[in-house]
Amino acid sequence: MKTIVQSVWMKIVLVAAAAAVCGATVAAVVAARSDLPEIRGLEDFSPSAVSRIYSADQVLLAEVYVRKRSPVPLEQVPDALETALLTTEDRQFRDHSGLDIKGILRALVHDIKTGSLTQGASTITQQLAKTLFLTPEKSLERKLKEAFLALQLERRYTKDEILELYLNQIYYGSGAYGVEMAARTYFAKPASELNLAECAMIAGLPKAPSTYSPLVNPDLAIQRRNLVLAMMHHTGNISKQAFQKAADTPYQPPGEKTAASQRASYFVDYVKQQLRDTIGADLLYKGGITVQTTLSHELQQAADQAVAEGLSSLSSRIAEKKEERDQVQGALVAIDVQTGAIRAMTGGRDYQKTQFNRAVAARRQPGSAFKPIIYACALENGYDQDSLLLDAPMAFSAPKGRRDWQPENFSGDYAGEITLRKAVTASKNIPAVRVLQDIGPAAAIDFARKMGIESRLSPYLSMALGSFELNLLELTSAYTVFPNQGRFVEPGGIARIIGPDNRIIWESEPRKHLAMSRTSAAIMTDVLKGVIREGSGRGARDLGRELAGKTGTTNQYRDALFVGFSPGLAAGVWVGRDDYAPLGPYETGARAALPIWKQFMEKAIKTQPLQYFDFPDALEQVRMDPVTGKRVSGNRGVSARIRKNPDGGR
Repeated sequence: MKTIVQSVWMKIVLVAAAAAVCGATVAAVVAARSDLPEIRGLEDFSPSAVSRIYSADQVLLAEVYVRKRSPVPLEQVPDALETALLTTEDRQFRDHSGLDIKGILRALVHDIKTGSLTQGASTITQQLAKTLFLTPEKSLERKLKEAFLALQLERRYTKDEILELYLNQIYYGSGAYGVEMAARTYFAKPASELNLAECAMIAGLPKAPSTYSPLVNPDLAIQRRNLVLAMMHHTGNISKQAFQKAADTPYQPPGEKTAASQRASYFVDYVKQQLRDTIGADLLYKGGITVQTTLSHELQQAADQAVAEGLSSLSSRIAEKKEERDQVQGALVAIDVQTGAIRAMTGGRDYQKTQFNRAVAARRQPGSAFKPIIYACALENGYDQDSLLLDAPMAFSAPKGRRDWQPENFSGDYAGEITLRKAVTASKNIPAVRVLQDIGPAAAIDFARKMGIESRLSPYLSMALGSFELNLLELTSAYTVFPNQGRFVEPGGIARIIGPDNRIIWESEPRKHLAMSRTSAAIMTDVLKGVIREGSGRGARDLGRELAGKTGTTNQYRDALFVGFSPGLAAGVWVGRDDYAPLGPYETGARAALPIWKQFMEKAIKTQPLQYFDFPDALEQVRMDPVTGKRVSGNRGVSARIRKNPDGGR
């Protein structure tokens, strides 16, 4: 009797449990179907894709992304990869309608026995539905939603369309989404070039991408790959010989040379900021765009090497102690004088240690490197390079309670009357102040604006000595006006932006204007040639090309600069410390910055055709005494180009 009662109660419990399960299932079905996401938009589905930044010579500089993905059509996916994936993840993919009923029943039995939701039994279509529309939570409602969405996907899209979406959407570990980025991340090649062993390794990743990533666990990745290969052989998709050959293939991780992030890092940061300002962060990080920059990879390598070696030499020379003061830093920027294209940019000696870009973000005093802009303004106001200037002590009264200002020459001596040319080549301070006093600070500021100087300038006579702050890019850009016949072209690092459909969506149209007359620009160029021939830039005169430039040194040797140009390329170098501490005694622009500039230009001019500075017919070439300006005969004095018909000249 007791046994009969127990049996009846057991049946009642089972019926109640079944009813409860059915009720819960019905409730879950109702809830799941009432809250399904919309899938009709998948025809226009465009997952976020990797944007790529290239140099002008088509070297990949950087990849930019939120998720590292680069969608490819199914036709570009090797058959071996498709076969490996279907063998591993969903062998009935081509036959089922979105659900693997037998697999679901097996999983359901297991889950009932264990009281958990651990078995997946998900088809590729279900995995895609979960990835696109659902959260990773494990619940009956989520599994039902996944099933309903899979059925809808199968009704609406072909098998190839579903497979293509899956291949481009799934995560493959190490930051790679989609098979294309997986191929590039693990093998440094496009998916279309993968061999059998590589296809099998990628096909084995979706099960546990972080665990099986060959960059994280190469041994586990190989074990998983060989399991995939074994399944492919077992199902007759590959021969025993092909299986054995692929299984014996060692994994070779991509070498350092494929790491685009190590190239032109300071420039890439600069370009990314320009892109955010131009097209917005959303398109940059998700749009799959191609950015063609103005950078020459060859010149960038030369710039990086020149800065690194020059600063290393300087550090050794001044017996630097890292524990006592900040490391000596430097920057270099090179610009095409005609187009404004930035051809090289180095913002420091080691990007891994500091990402601060001293070529654009550091605001430092230019010292005497600003004098050419003052003198160029004077040339526009009737001066010539044979104009006589007084190099003698001078003082300016200051308001009560402040010290009078008495500028001094760096050398501490004075030469009396000298030519404008001599004042520049000898980098005399007093004549520059006198010239600025004559033309007026306001006129000089207006002129500097035309030259592309955007930094704040105060209308004081100390401006002639570069006592204000600006960045190296704008100073170097101003120098491009001289060899470019007086024309200013706004500098930029981006040539064009191409959309994922290969259409140009943005193209550079730099701001241009005439900043000064062609004649004045040519005279200033000739004067700055003299700096290299007979002045503080003599260290570069053995390069054997037409070159011009100017040194700059600030008080207590805190900053050392050299900015110069050939007929086609302008380059500026700054050297200093981030904490503004002195570099060391006598570390001038000629000593600390010029060697870096020279090393860079030595390589740069080899990439350019032989060119000469352009001098208009309005100038005549004469031999003159650089001090008195008087004409001399023979090989005496210096060669100088002056106006044939001075109009109000001095």
